[in-house]
Amino acid sequence: MNITKENVDELNAILKVTVEKEDYQEKVDSTLKDYRKKANIPGFRKGKVPMGIVKKQYGQNILGEELNRIVSEGLFKYVDEQDFEVLGNPLPKNDVEVKGDFNNPDTFEFTYEIGIAPKVDVKLSGRNKYEYTKVKIDKKLVDKQLEDLTRRYGKLSSGEKVGERDMVMGKFVELNDKGEILEGGVMNDSTISMEFVEDEKLKKEMIGKKPGDKITLDPRSVSRGESDTASMLGIEESELENVSNKFQLTINEVKVMEPAELNQELFDKLFGEGEVKSEKEMRAKIEKDLAEMFEKDSDKILTRRISNDLIKKTDLSLPDEFLKKWILASQKEPITKEEVEKDYENYARSLRWQLIQNKIFKDAEMKVEQEEALNYTKGLLVNQYAQYGMPAPDDAELTQSAQQVLGNQKEAQQIYDMLAEEKLTKYFKETVKLNEKEVDYDEYVKIAQDSNA
Repeated sequence: MNITKENVDELNAILKVTVEKEDYQEKVDSTLKDYRKKANIPGFRKGKVPMGIVKKQYGQNILGEELNRIVSEGLFKYVDEQDFEVLGNPLPKNDVEVKGDFNNPDTFEFTYEIGIAPKVDVKLSGRNKYEYTKVKIDKKLVDKQLEDLTRRYGKLSSGEKVGERDMVMGKFVELNDKGEILEGGVMNDSTISMEFVEDEKLKKEMIGKKPGDKITLDPRSVSRGESDTASMLGIEESELENVSNKFQLTINEVKVMEPAELNQELFDKLFGEGEVKSEKEMRAKIEKDLAEMFEKDSDKILTRRISNDLIKKTDLSLPDEFLKKWILASQKEPITKEEVEKDYENYARSLRWQLIQNKIFKDAEMKVEQEEALNYTKGLLVNQYAQYGMPAPDDAELTQSAQQVLGNQKEAQQIYDMLAEEKLTKYFKETVKLNEKEVDYDEYVKIAQDSNA
C-alpha cells in the first residue's frame, strides 16, 4: 500500500491511497475459506460448497470489508507519523470515483481529503499585562452572607401579615374573563416565596395582606419559569397554554423565617465542632471562605480574558469548508447544512482556542497525568461527602470509587478538562503580569456574566 499527499493549499490536501493485490489477497482468500466451511447453501453439504459459488455470493462484500480495513488502518498510521496535525478525520472525496474493478480485482486507488491545522505561535511573558479582577469583601458582603446562613438554619413561624421575605401559603383558583370562578377550572394549594417575586407593583400590593385576604394575580408573576408555574398550579407544563392568566389567591397562612441565633450550636453546624467560638470568628471565617470562593471565579475571568485576547491576536485560519463537511459526516444524530452553518462560528472559535491551548501545553511541557486525575477525583468525592456531612471512606474504597468515575468516558473527560484548565490558569498567573483590581460585588457579577469583559 502507498499513500501520497497532494497539497491544495496550506490548510487542505488530497491523500491518494493505492492498494495492491498483494495487500489484500491473502486475507480475502483466508476469509473465503472460512465462509466455505460454514456456508449453508441448498444442494450442497456444509463445507463442500464450490469455491466459485462462495466467491460469487460473498466475494465482493469480503473484498470491500478488507479494503476498508486496510485503508482505514493505513490512513491512521500515515496521519500519526506526519509532522503536521490533521483536523477531524480524512473524508472520502465524493467527486472522485474509486479506481479499481471489483469484478476483476487488482490495484485500487482511493482518494481522501484532509484539513490541516494551522501553525500556532503563542508568545506570553511578563511583558503581557492583564487585569485580575477581585471582589471587595466588605462588611456589606459579609453581612449578607451571615444573614443568608442564619436564615438557612432558622425556623419558620406563623406571621400576622405578609412581609418582603415571607412565605405565603394559599389557594389558587382560576377565574374567567369576568373575574368569576371558572367552573371546572384549576384549583390548587401552593406557596409563594416573597423574596423571589420580581413584579414590584404586585409585591407592594401583597405586602401587609393577612390570612383570609384575597388578591387577583397572574401565577406567572409569582413563579420562576414555566415549570415552576405548572408545579404551583398542580398541572403539567403542557397544560399551561390552556390556562387563564387570571387567578384568585386566598391567603391561608403567612410563614416568617426566624433567623437562627448566633450561638455555639450554629457555629458547630456551619464550621465543625469548636472551629468557631464567636460572631467575630464567624465573620472572619466567612470572609476567608468568600475570598477562596471568589478566587476561583477570578481565575476563570482571567483565563477567559487571556483566551479572548490570544484568539484575537493569533487570528488562526481554518479549513472551513472541510470542517463543515466533517461535522456533517461525524454527527451521531442527523444534522442539516443550515444547522452547521448557524453554529459554525462557535465551533471554529472553540477549535482555535483548543489549538492554542495544545500549543501552550506542548511548549510548557505540561500534561495531565493519570495519577493526577485519580487524586483529583478522590478530592472531589471527599468534598461531596463533606457537603452531606458524611465522613469520607478509607483510601482503598475512595480509590475504587474514583476509578469507577474515571471509567465513565464522559465524566473522565470533564475531570481531565477541569485539571487542564487549572494547570493553564496556574501557568497564566505565573507567566503574565497581573494588575489586580478590586470591585464591589455587583460590578463583579456583571463582569463575570459578560463573556467579553
